[in-house]
Amino acid sequence: MVSKNSSGPAGEASEEALLLPERGAGDPGGGASVLGAVFNVSTSVVGAGIMSLPATMRVLGVAPAVALIVAVALLSNVAVDFMLRYTRSRPSYAALMGGSFGRTGAALLNVFVAFNCVGTLTVYLIIVGDVMSGPASGGKGHAGVLPEWFGPHWWTGREAVLVAGAVILLPLVLQKRVDSLRYTSAVSILLAALFMLITMGITVYTIFSGTAKMPRMLPDFSRLSSPFELFTAVPVIVLAFTFHFNVHPIRAELSKASDMKSAVRISLVLCSAIYAAVGFFGFLLFGDDTMPDVLANFDRSSGTSGVPQALNDAARLSYALHLVLVFPLLHYSLRVNVDELLFPASRPLATDTRRFVALTAALMAGLYALAIAIPSIWTLFQYTGSTFAVCISLIFPGAIVLRDVHGIAKRKDKAMAATMIILAVITSSIAIASNIMSSIGGDAKVASYHVL
Repeated sequence: MVSKNSSGPAGEASEEALLLPERGAGDPGGGASVLGAVFNVSTSVVGAGIMSLPATMRVLGVAPAVALIVAVALLSNVAVDFMLRYTRSRPSYAALMGGSFGRTGAALLNVFVAFNCVGTLTVYLIIVGDVMSGPASGGKGHAGVLPEWFGPHWWTGREAVLVAGAVILLPLVLQKRVDSLRYTSAVSILLAALFMLITMGITVYTIFSGTAKMPRMLPDFSRLSSPFELFTAVPVIVLAFTFHFNVHPIRAELSKASDMKSAVRISLVLCSAIYAAVGFFGFLLFGDDTMPDVLANFDRSSGTSGVPQALNDAARLSYALHLVLVFPLLHYSLRVNVDELLFPASRPLATDTRRFVALTAALMAGLYALAIAIPSIWTLFQYTGSTFAVCISLIFPGAIVLRDVHGIAKRKDKAMAATMIILAVITSSIAIASNIMSSIGGDAKVASYHVL
C-alpha cells in the first residue's frame, strides 16, 4: 500500500498505479484499442450539439465562439484527468461520486445522467423524425426528406419512420460491451465529417457565386436585448462536450487504463476542429438567418439559393444517420446509470440477460413514446446545458477533487477545481436568468440556444 504522503517520482508512479489499475477487478476483460476508444469518445462528444454551433457563433461572433470551444475542451480534459486520478477498481462515474459523497452522491449522479441522456436521446429521435418526415407540428419550411421525394404516405409518416428506426437500432442497443460499438462510432464520426464537408462545399459555392457574407468576428450588441445573453452560449458548448459518463465504460475495456488520457485528448482535438469548422461555415453560409437548429436552414424552402437540393438533402441525411449511430452509445450510458440507480446491489447488468433485455426494452419504449408524443421539446430542454450537463462535466469532477478523500490533490488541483465550479455556477446562473427574462418578456431571439 502506498502512503498518501509518498513523494518523489517513484512515490508518484506507485500512487498512480494504485489509483489507475491497468485491469480493475471485475472489468470485462480489456483488449480494446486506443483507436477504438478515440472513436467511442468522439462519438460521445459529437452528438446533436453540433447543429447549434452556427447559431452560437451568430450570438458570440466567430472569435469568441472559437475561443470558448477551445476553453471548454481544455476544461473537459482537466475534468476527465481528475476523474481518472480518483478512479479505483470496478470503476464508474457513480462509484466515483459514491466514494467521495456516499450513496447520496452516487444516486445524484445517476439521476443527473439519466435525465441528461433521456432528454438528449429523445431529441435525437425527434430530429431524425423531423429530417425524414417533417415536424409533428407540421411547421412550414421544415419538410421531411421522404415526403419531398415520394409524397405523403403512411410509410413516410413520423410514426412509421420512428418504428423503422427502432428496428435498425435494436441490434446496436442490445450490445453488452461498449467496445462492440467502435465500428458504428467510427462511421458516425465520418458522417459528422461528411456533414462538415458538405457544409463547406455549399459555402464555397456561395462564395464563388457572390452570395456569401463574411461572418461577424465579434458580437453584435445591437441584436441583443442584454449583454448577459452572451452567457447563454456557454452551456451550449459545455453540453456539446458532455461525455464524462462514458469515460469509465470505455476506459474499462482498454488493455491499459493509462491509454484513456491519450484517447480523450485526441478526441477533444478532433471534435474541437469539427465544431469550429461546422460553426464557422454554417454561420458563413446562413449569416444572421442561422436558426438554432441549423438543419432547418437546409430544407427545400429555406435552403441556399442556387445550390442543388441533393446537397441540402445529403447534409440533412448525413446528420440524421450520424445521430442514429450515436444513439446506441448514449443509450448504453443511460441503461447503466438507470440500472445502478434501481438495482444497486444486483450483479453486473451484462451478466444478467433477463434484466438487461427488460431494462433495454423499457427504456426504448419510453424514449419512443416521448419522441412520438412530443412535437417539439426545444423549450423543455433549453435549460439542459446549464443544469445537468454543467454539473456532470464541471461541477461534480471539481467537487471530487475538493473533497479529496484519497489525499492526493495538490494545491494547484484544488485551485483549478474551485475555478471550474465558480465559472460553471456563475455562467449557468446568468444563462438561466437570461432565458427566464427572455421568456417572460416574450423575446425569442435566444430561445432554444440550450436545446442540445
